[in-house]
Amino acid sequence: MQDAGAAVASNDDAPLVRLRDVGKAYPLQTSAAGQIASLWAKLRGVPHAASSFQALDGVTFDVHRGASTALVGVNGAGKSTLLKIIAGVARPTRGEVVVNGRVGALLELGAGFHPEYTGRENIALGCALAGLSPAQARERVDGILAFADIGAHIDQPVKHYSSGMVVRLGFAVATALTPDLLITDEVLAVGDESFQRKCIAWMEGFLAGGGTLLLCSHSMYHVQKLCRQAAWIDGGRLRLFGAAADVTREYLAWHEERSAEARRLQPQAAAAGGSIYHVRSMQLNGMATDEPVRVPEGGELVVTGTVHSPDDRVPQVAVGVVRVDGTPVAGCYSEMDGFALRRVEPRLYAYTLRLPRLPLLPGRYVARSHAMDPEGMRMFDHVELRFDVAGAARETGLVLLEHEWS
Repeated sequence: MQDAGAAVASNDDAPLVRLRDVGKAYPLQTSAAGQIASLWAKLRGVPHAASSFQALDGVTFDVHRGASTALVGVNGAGKSTLLKIIAGVARPTRGEVVVNGRVGALLELGAGFHPEYTGRENIALGCALAGLSPAQARERVDGILAFADIGAHIDQPVKHYSSGMVVRLGFAVATALTPDLLITDEVLAVGDESFQRKCIAWMEGFLAGGGTLLLCSHSMYHVQKLCRQAAWIDGGRLRLFGAAADVTREYLAWHEERSAEARRLQPQAAAAGGSIYHVRSMQLNGMATDEPVRVPEGGELVVTGTVHSPDDRVPQVAVGVVRVDGTPVAGCYSEMDGFALRRVEPRLYAYTLRLPRLPLLPGRYVARSHAMDPEGMRMFDHVELRFDVAGAARETGLVLLEHEWS
């Protein structure tokens, strides 16, 4: 794992994407006169003394063929801006960007589609813009239609499509062009479950065939599943670059620290109930303490707690166990198991989760309770407590597997 100053790859082979000190600034204008002055200065090729927003600042790293890379960071960190620069949609204010290969980009819903054209006409347009001949485009149409799977809507204007249909068509067109580098910006966050599985299956085949992916996603699961390395963008700067597992672990730990700080800064709001679902209390084996709760190897762990429901509907809860370094171990969801929390007073619901014969190897772990909405779709804040598994087992890993030699 490298910090921002050591993010340049040392391989002798030419990288597929080469970024050096890339910066992007947007002028901030609050009046029509300011906009006109800025435009006039740009036309004359002279600098305009106006305030600006620095979306990217000094980003440097390489992406080599086969080394699929994820961009992680909070909303507004500059990830999408960086993807647009690599795709050639936007130009950097400073720095060097070199891309050695064909790029397929899925950046925004409907980007590159003409809203008045039908889906079929937009397929032809997309293939033409990619440099394919009419004959080559016709060879790919059947595959694109099968992948998009939007039925008769293919002959309707794209302006009447839902967001999911636009993503289906856009992904189908991009993947049919067999790019060297496929750039995707949260494409897996839109669309139904079956289409997401289809996208992931295609991406895995694309990567297995030597393709390279540049993925922007808030899903650490997809990042770790699809990418070898990751770049953490924070406030427009490259904060960390390295193996995907290392970067995502540091990024998630940073998020946990931010959440803990937010809870410390708003204790009165939490105590009063608040307007979101949140975990009011939590105990491990009947204890809620800053010191780790001691659990014998193979012993029982009982997680109890209460969840505040602002609208007094029955909430859901998720309980997870991670190693103290953030490595995920397991998670249980009340919604998946059909368990209904018990109402103990207005807007307060209780739960108990029993984990008998804990299979964890000796070490320090963290149990987390996450408050979720009644539909089990959104996860809100969480509370965590540490516990130590005591024992003398010498096996490696996280869990003790029942086994026998023969």
